[in-house]
Order: sequence, then structure tokens, then C-alpha cells
Amino acid sequence: MADKSKQVILTCTICLNRNYTTSRNKSNATTRLELMKFCKHCNQQTLHKETK
Repeated sequence: MADKSKQVILTCTICLNRNYTTSRNKSNATTRLELMKFCKHCNQQTLHKETK
């Protein structure tokens, strides 16, 4: 049985720095991952989106 989770990179929408990496299941989620995370460069909580 193959592992269906894949490593993804989260990028800040304000400063465009790649701050976080996480994994998600590609077969269950079809849209890109969007999370509110703390950006140490902006020094505030911002929206982080999954990159290609």
C-alpha cells in the first residue's frame, strides 16, 4: 500500500517567504491548503498558501 500523503510548502501571502512545510493527503483534498500561521518576517499572523 503506497503512502498517499505528500510534503507541501506554505508561503506567506504578504511577504512571499516560504516559512512552513507540512504534509497532506492528496487523494482526499483536491484544493490547495490555506492556513493562518505566524510569519516571523511580517511579525504577525497571516494567511499561508500551498505552493506548487
